[in-house]
Amino acid sequence: MPGFPRDGCIRCGTCCLKGGPTLHHEDKKLLLNGHAGYEHLVTIRKGEVVFDPALGAPRPAGQELVKVRGKGNGWSCCLFDEKSSACRVYEHRFLECRLLKCWDPADLVAVIGVHTIARTDVINPGDPVQQVIMAHEKECPPDEVRILIGGLSRGEDRTKTLAALTRLVRRDLAVRHYARTEMGLRAEHEYFIFGRPLPRILASHGIMIHKRTAGNRPGEV
Repeated sequence: MPGFPRDGCIRCGTCCLKGGPTLHHEDKKLLLNGHAGYEHLVTIRKGEVVFDPALGAPRPAGQELVKVRGKGNGWSCCLFDEKSSACRVYEHRFLECRLLKCWDPADLVAVIGVHTIARTDVINPGDPVQQVIMAHEKECPPDEVRILIGGLSRGEDRTKTLAALTRLVRRDLAVRHYARTEMGLRAEHEYFIFGRPLPRILASHGIMIHKRTAGNRPGEV
């Protein structure tokens, strides 16, 4: 009946299509037990612009977040099976998924940003990839990226700003290339270890940094 208040899930999948959950410390056991792995995760780095569901608007992330990644270029949860309109890990779903009730979001809103995990919480201490993560944070800081993107929107020197963004893209891709070729990082773990590639982040803002067709080293543009 139109307008009839909902008080239970009808498995429409709308929430899953809008994005995967952010992980909390309570969720670590699901990773340890193999119900999901690094290949299902993406890191939102501190300072990266994200949509805040509490505000209903984008804002810079105030802390590092680890989320279930989306499919392709979108945010539709990679663990959601659209054909059956069902979660592939429903019996072992994450905290935010258990709390989410679209008809009453209060429980979910109460945990947003509370006791969330960062990469270091689920990477073994002493793993050499931690040093590469630190190098990546230094070489390609999200705050600098955000400031440059803002400069373009304000009409600042486009040539100079695009040149600065291109340098950051080169650094971003170079670190990723090193991790894959020299450290054996699996490609499907890259989004968790380094977050989304900078070219993809820029593309979401309508900024395209094109790869050169010749003369570039692996990982450069």
